[in-house]
Amino acid sequence: MIQFLLNNTPIEVQECSPSLTILDWLRTKKGKVGTKEGCATGDCGACTILVGEERINANGQTSWQYKTMNSCLLLLGNAHAKHIVTVEAVTTGLYPNLTDLHPVQRALVECHGSQCGFCTPGIIMSLLALYINEPTYPGKKAVIHALGGNLCRCTGYSPILLAAEKAYSYERKAEPYSAMAAQFKASLNTQYDGDIPFLKNGPRKFYLPQTAQQLVELKALYPYAHLVAGGTDFAIELSQNMLLPDVIISLSQVKEFCTLADNNGELHIGAALPYSQFVEVFYNHYPESKELFERLGSSQVRNSGTLGGSIGNASPIGDPAPLLIALNASMDLLSSAGTRTIKVADYFIDYKKTVLKSDEVISKFTIPKRPESLKLACHKISKRFEDDISTVCLVLAIEHSQNMITQARCAMGGMAAIPKRAQHIEQKLISQSLQVSSFIDAATAINSDFTPMSDVRSSAHYRTTVSKNLLQRIGIEFCEPQARNNNNIAITRISHASL
Repeated sequence: MIQFLLNNTPIEVQECSPSLTILDWLRTKKGKVGTKEGCATGDCGACTILVGEERINANGQTSWQYKTMNSCLLLLGNAHAKHIVTVEAVTTGLYPNLTDLHPVQRALVECHGSQCGFCTPGIIMSLLALYINEPTYPGKKAVIHALGGNLCRCTGYSPILLAAEKAYSYERKAEPYSAMAAQFKASLNTQYDGDIPFLKNGPRKFYLPQTAQQLVELKALYPYAHLVAGGTDFAIELSQNMLLPDVIISLSQVKEFCTLADNNGELHIGAALPYSQFVEVFYNHYPESKELFERLGSSQVRNSGTLGGSIGNASPIGDPAPLLIALNASMDLLSSAGTRTIKVADYFIDYKKTVLKSDEVISKFTIPKRPESLKLACHKISKRFEDDISTVCLVLAIEHSQNMITQARCAMGGMAAIPKRAQHIEQKLISQSLQVSSFIDAATAINSDFTPMSDVRSSAHYRTTVSKNLLQRIGIEFCEPQARNNNNIAITRISHASL
């Protein structure tokens, strides 16, 4: 069975559909209908909840940290040992006075931050997470970032932004959630510590291994089980494509897969570590990657999605893959026979086909130490700036010496059936002088590397044209930084030509 805390109530579940999401469980099994179902794909944020997890710092001290997640994308089995907080627990009491409301709720009322109210519970939960994690008002930019995964179609965002600031003007009250969670953890039934948490519904099963050894044993026993980590893409298959897998194995709590190490600049990132737990360290070495990671889904998605899930999904439009390929990253594949290490670039074979064997799982990614002469450019073109799928993702890493390009690695997403290196472009760049014309000339090799398709996001012609323009833009960024700073508008036009 699994055990977790729902608001202030300990929960134990054993007989349950392995593919049930927390959203459906809350609404259909517990009557917690404050959490809304809007899109059921993680785009609208109406289903946002808080998820508390116990963390241990470098000094061995424990604390509970709370982050937003989309309950429509979070499988119930992944809630084991966590604290699930819904909008019903923000303020207790049936008919509180306005001053008895939580500061976030009170501010939304006083600033008229809700009209139809459907999206309001999710907005409250996103603002609540910001309020808990930021003791003082963090500024408008941080508020917009926190609300990036919450849509409001009728109220408008101005009163919501005002409410976020006003919430900090009231008397701050101690949050009860950590105390609730600590009490729950202390009383957690420990007789199952040696067992694997699970759910079952007849022959269908969900397993939540806690160690790598448990995982590889399960994978050997169920070689065709569906693997899931954060579930931000897998849950959509469950709800939209009505997928009913017989066996689901979740990697989300495998201890060895949730690690992060910075070995003098060489990064080791566990396959099941959520984006939000490693990107700051990544930015320390590759600040250019913010263009991709800060636009990868929303805060809710980044709090649960993982590198292992993205790469394992083998999508041709996943944003991390071009970045890892361009940085010459490697990945560890674990099985009962041991570990084999391959380059991320060698992982993909064809659309949704990879070199992963039936008894293997992705366990870790290694990002090489940054060379001193490395220049890196990351660009994502999409219809929306945030929380959208890439039309084209282009990452270029070059090394240079004495104004000559000595090495080049270029990778793109959205241009082929797999995330793929642009080897003809690379060869065009190597041994050329570091000037804009070299990049313009390299762009002519686009058609030698890719034959993109037309789909609902764009035409093949657009993808080819914008890729050429991105290479020209990168040339300006690399070679004429002062011109770039003085002419941002012109560069933006270059990258969005034909849009």
